[in-house]
Amino acid sequence: MGDAERVAAYIDGFNLYFGMKNKGWRRYYWLNVHLLAKNLLKANQTLILTKYFTSRITTSDSNKFRRQNDYIEALSNIKDLEIYYGKYKIIETICPKCGSKLKTPKEKMTDVNIATHLMKDAYQDIFDAALLITGDSDLVEPVKIISELFPKKRVIVAFPPGRVAIDLKNAVHSSFVVGRKNISISQLDEHVTKEDGCILTRPNEWK
Repeated sequence: MGDAERVAAYIDGFNLYFGMKNKGWRRYYWLNVHLLAKNLLKANQTLILTKYFTSRITTSDSNKFRRQNDYIEALSNIKDLEIYYGKYKIIETICPKCGSKLKTPKEKMTDVNIATHLMKDAYQDIFDAALLITGDSDLVEPVKIISELFPKKRVIVAFPPGRVAIDLKNAVHSSFVVGRKNISISQLDEHVTKEDGCILTRPNEWK
């Protein structure tokens, strides 16, 4: 029996969130993304590291801000999880029909950050297989380049619910969709105690 395949997981936080949101899976937002990555592995694989990519939102809704802040703080308590931040911007556009101003939230830099870490970790021989939890087709080209430069390394995509990107599916070695069961069994504890004694609790809105 050979050595276990070393897997590094790269999680697109917003892509995963919107996949769950579109399914109406609010009760699963208190998600332990590191545990999720572990639960997606096969018996012959071992998780080397998990990197989570997100952005802190800008909003006038204090409750929404608090929920995200508590969630990120809870994730930061997981010792084997690394968190990387992009930028969250409000993009203002003009409606072509009525001429009114529309404000749309836009998360920036996550795809660039994921691509950069993928390339760096492949070059440093951190993993045998990269597990991408995303449905962002902007990662097609970086994935192709990694496959060309490191032909012995595999790239696997776990698409968030309802977020399958055909171009990305065709560019990787294998893919599948993250199901409700794996998400439901990968929840954080209801109460998370940080090293400083602060207790973070699953928001009532996420129950």
